[in-house]
Amino acid sequence: MKSSRRTFLVSSLGLASSVALSRQAFAAPAKVSESDPTAVSLGYKHDATLVDKTKQTRYVPGEECSNCQLFQGKPGDAFGPCPIFGGKEVSSKGWCSAYTKKA
Repeated sequence: MKSSRRTFLVSSLGLASSVALSRQAFAAPAKVSESDPTAVSLGYKHDATLVDKTKQTRYVPGEECSNCQLFQGKPGDAFGPCPIFGGKEVSSKGWCSAYTKKA
């Protein structure tokens, strides 16, 4: 009887952890906030047309996350992951000073 009780408890814990992990896997990725410390230090804006050109002298009109080498979203995605922000999602229309033109 003890071994079946032990087997039941181990199986139950395994099932519970699997359910918890699967919920995390299907959760929507976090989007970067413009007030995030990394975003502030890089001058990130959700809308590249709102970049303060006096503070961000590297900015060139037409540059946006969707045409940056670091943007990991698919073409046409409104948001996509960016390794600069720990995989958080950035707006495809956004911009930050880490912008690197796609080759």
